[in-house]
Amino acid sequence: MHKKAYTLALALALSGALALTGCTSSPSPTSTPSDVTSSATPSNTSSAGDASAYTMGTDMGKKPTIEIAAGAGNVDNLIVKDVVEGTGAAVQSTDNVTVQYVGIGALSRQQFDASWDAGTTASFPLNGVILGWQQGLVGMKVGGRRLLVIPGALAYGSTPPDGSGIQANETLIFVVDLISIP
Repeated sequence: MHKKAYTLALALALSGALALTGCTSSPSPTSTPSDVTSSATPSNTSSAGDASAYTMGTDMGKKPTIEIAAGAGNVDNLIVKDVVEGTGAAVQSTDNVTVQYVGIGALSRQQFDASWDAGTTASFPLNGVILGWQQGLVGMKVGGRRLLVIPGALAYGSTPPDGSGIQANETLIFVVDLISIP
């Protein structure tokens, strides 16, 4: 199976598994979430629990390169920031979306997936992926670029996909370009 399809299939399966193990899916916010600061205390948790710890390009035609500030690591709360605000329709929790994205592990600082590398966009129902995407993309407008810093509890928790390079309970950093809401 193609790596992108494999990753999206695992995202769908693990989203359901997380819901069954106690990470319930609360209703998605009706407006764009604001940056949320972290109440970091564990040693592998970042004291930089806001969007300022992450930088990336704003050129919508190019794959973004994500830079993570020294000392940034796992966070306790979802961080959402529009890097480029779109001008099109806003995502609803029940929409299908078409995106370009890059995903980096906060601890490994390694890319684990990117639709850009496959040379194609990714399309899926928003309510079928990890909770961090379900909550973090609602309100995003078509044509925009959004930073999502997703704590492990809203990603893959203690059971990341085999061979993904994602560590157990690792915070995931995504830069997502919203291409369309088909």
